[in-house]
Amino acid sequence: MNEIQAAKIEASVSRFAKWLDRYGETSHDHQSFFASKLGRGAKALYYRKPMLGTIAVAPMIFSEAFLPSARRLFFKPQRFPIADAHYAMGFALLHQIYGRESDYRRAVHFLEVLEQTRCPGYEDYGWGYPFDWETRTGTMKSGTPLITTLPYAYEAFSAVHAIDRNERWLCVMRSIAHHGFTAYRDMETAPNTASCGYTPAADDPCGVVNASAYRAFLLTKAGIELSESRYLEVGERNLNFVLASQNADGSWYYSMDGARDFVDHFHTCFVLKALAKIEQLTGNQKITKTIARGVDYYMKNLVDADSLPVPFSKRPRMTVYRKELYDYAECINIGTLLLGRFEGLDKILSNAVADVFARWQRANGAFRARQLLIGWDNVPMHRWAQSQMFRSLCFLLSKLAKNQEGAALDETQLQGAHAAN
Repeated sequence: MNEIQAAKIEASVSRFAKWLDRYGETSHDHQSFFASKLGRGAKALYYRKPMLGTIAVAPMIFSEAFLPSARRLFFKPQRFPIADAHYAMGFALLHQIYGRESDYRRAVHFLEVLEQTRCPGYEDYGWGYPFDWETRTGTMKSGTPLITTLPYAYEAFSAVHAIDRNERWLCVMRSIAHHGFTAYRDMETAPNTASCGYTPAADDPCGVVNASAYRAFLLTKAGIELSESRYLEVGERNLNFVLASQNADGSWYYSMDGARDFVDHFHTCFVLKALAKIEQLTGNQKITKTIARGVDYYMKNLVDADSLPVPFSKRPRMTVYRKELYDYAECINIGTLLLGRFEGLDKILSNAVADVFARWQRANGAFRARQLLIGWDNVPMHRWAQSQMFRSLCFLLSKLAKNQEGAALDETQLQGAHAAN
């Protein structure tokens, strides 16, 4: 990574921001095929009776593989809170780099949207999906808060609060943290070790590894920023579950329920990302060793011969795509977080960024969503993963800028030492 690469990232981010202005803040989603009543019914049938269900979902799967623009026939464009949080973080990062008032205003805009789109019926702030989501255990209703969304919103409010110290954002941060602390069930799996629920449901089965990783990070960050030791205690139990769930080869299954034992790219990155952030906050050496094993697995199993992200090392089912934008975004995130620590990961990061510029960003500034078995899915989807890619590139740009400032400072100090001698 050098100044030339930084200039390319800056140009890419600028093109994307202009596209976002033109395109707007609502979009379809990869779940649009299954968000309607008809689509959810077909998916529910697939879970109950796989053979009949396969026939029912076949038109959606065919469209996803060969006619992705058909999403518009299945469900409407929507606003996605997780995307709004990523956009807020991205523009906050740009403001920190360049000091532009316009970036700050755009970050604030997305926070104001998040304030307006919180899940109704809950005392504290929380966000989830704006569509009903059919799962193996039934329908998760729109407006159900999700622990996998909550930390991004907290980070977004925290990032802007660090800029302007507005008490308004701090109040929301406190509310988010309280919701994350009180609303999600913990299931003890060993002494001082607990898996948390994905939703606030009292009977949530727990066991999803990245859910516990997200909550561990949220409660650790909030516990430190808000001086709440009780958050740190619960976060440590969730962290211990994540550490204990790592397989001998360094991987993590999606869930420890015995049924969802697939290993994929972006969920692996979610776990590594949470661990890397907690490590930065606490200096926990147990995390350092776990990250090293996880990165080793990642480099051997979740990239191809060209050191580019692949969706799965262990697939749950047949897939209709070769590459996924979300994987690239999370690859850049974890590569940036751990920049300089693993030579192989640095190479993967550099190759992924170069490939994004070469093949994934279109002339209009948006990013392709997927490389299909034949051709590309070019439908822009804010949640999947336009916003995540934007934020990850802003994060990398910020890291490179800080490294450059540090190098310049070191050079100044060195010159000063020579002059003194």
